[in-house]
Order: sequence, then structure tokens, then C-alpha cells
Amino acid sequence: MARLARAMSVCVAMKRRPDPDHAGKHESGGNRPARPKRSAYEKALGLLARREHSRKELKVKLRQGGYDGDETAAALDRLGAQHYQDDDRFAEVLLRSRIAQGYGPLRLRVELRSHGVPDARIRELLEEADADWDALAAAQLRRRYGAAASADHAERARRAQFLLRRGFVAATVRSVTHADVDEATDDIP
Repeated sequence: MARLARAMSVCVAMKRRPDPDHAGKHESGGNRPARPKRSAYEKALGLLARREHSRKELKVKLRQGGYDGDETAAALDRLGAQHYQDDDRFAEVLLRSRIAQGYGPLRLRVELRSHGVPDARIRELLEEADADWDALAAAQLRRRYGAAASADHAERARRAQFLLRRGFVAATVRSVTHADVDEATDDIP
């Protein structure tokens, strides 16, 4: 039995070791055909097939992939003209997703801005979202801390900090937690 186990481990080890005579060769004995590098357009289209991306995000990913600026710009222009990439659609999808995940308007504003969405469009999107931020904040508190109310000042402060980190404005946090929250936390640079 021990000899069988040893023989099997030797066979497995031999399969893992590359054979120097056949390195880089196909099973049929020939060399593997080298795959041509995909164009920036094809790369970006592949990324968009997985999920929505902002133009800014695609530009960064293509640059990191080694594509030059002219090819990247041409690819992004072509994708935009074909409506495969649309920053408005990206922003709407991201906004809906983050609201469903329980994030507040301040966090959403910062994230959308980091993707290159203009401030005026962010304001429109947040108004169109018509989210009940108080209810969303209360749901996040219940999910995190349960239904029990907190009488302890330190616990209320902890809960308030949790909601502030999730991007809720001070007025919402104050109304939901009954904690003293500074209005300066609402300022976004």
C-alpha cells in the first residue's frame, strides 16, 4: 500500500515538472500559436461586457494595459458613439446599486465625483433617486445593531459614527440616533 502511494506521488510530481524537450510545444508537437494582442476597443468592450464602467475608469484601465493615448481615446469615442459606454447610464446604475447597499448621499456624491461625473449631474441623480434617507439610515442601524434602542450616550455616538461613515448627512444621523452630531461632517471638499 505504501509503495502504491509513493508511486502515485512520483507520477504526480513528474506531471508537474516541465519537460525541457517539449517546453512551449503543443500536444501535437508544434509550437503554440501566439495570440495577437487585443486592440484597445476589444479590451474595453470586454470590460464593459462584465459591468458598466465610466469613461474615466476605462481610460485608466486601458492605460494600465499598455495602450497609448490616441488608441485609447479612439476606442472610447467609438464605444460612446455605439452607446456601449455611457457615463449617465453608469452613474444611474452605480447610484441605484449603492442605495440598495445602504449608502448615504454624501458617500454617493464622493464616489460619483471620483468617476468623473459632473456635480450638476450628481445633484440631478440624487434628486431623481427620491430615496428616503431617514428610512435607509434606520434600516442600516437595525441591520447592524438590531432593533434595541440605545440609552447609552457612548453607544449612540458609535451608531452615529457608523452612519456618518456610510455617508449620511448629520441631520439624518441626528434624527435616527438622537446623538449630537456636528454639521461640519456634511462638508465635501
